[in-house]
Amino acid sequence: MCIFCDIVSGKIPCYKIYEDDDVLAFLDTAKDVDGHTLVIPKKHCENLLDCDDDVISKVMSAVKKISNHYVKDCGFDGVNVHNASGACAGQSVLHLHFHILPRTVEEPFNFVAGHTAKHELDEMQNKLRLKD
Repeated sequence: MCIFCDIVSGKIPCYKIYEDDDVLAFLDTAKDVDGHTLVIPKKHCENLLDCDDDVISKVMSAVKKISNHYVKDCGFDGVNVHNASGACAGQSVLHLHFHILPRTVEEPFNFVAGHTAKHELDEMQNKLRLKD
């Protein structure tokens, strides 16, 4: 079983931001930028290339919903959305996932910046969690 499947099953805790019947979103514990969120399907598939259209549609719908929430409700000005499909593309966990990287005008995207998170994960979870 993969680490993301263990998170979906509850064997490994996470800083949950959003969940529905098909998708789970949680904060990346690397804390490279505040609010770095991973969005995954609950059903295991390795990457974008081997998932069926229904799974991709549900995941991307959640990515859009969460991204809009971050901009409209959480004080961010935009987001970067990233996916790597395959080890040669930099995919480190072989379970489909999309990264949402919230951005502000003060801290725009910078490939070289490295770890710029300033807040603890529980603080970001409380700020970003989507409420029903």
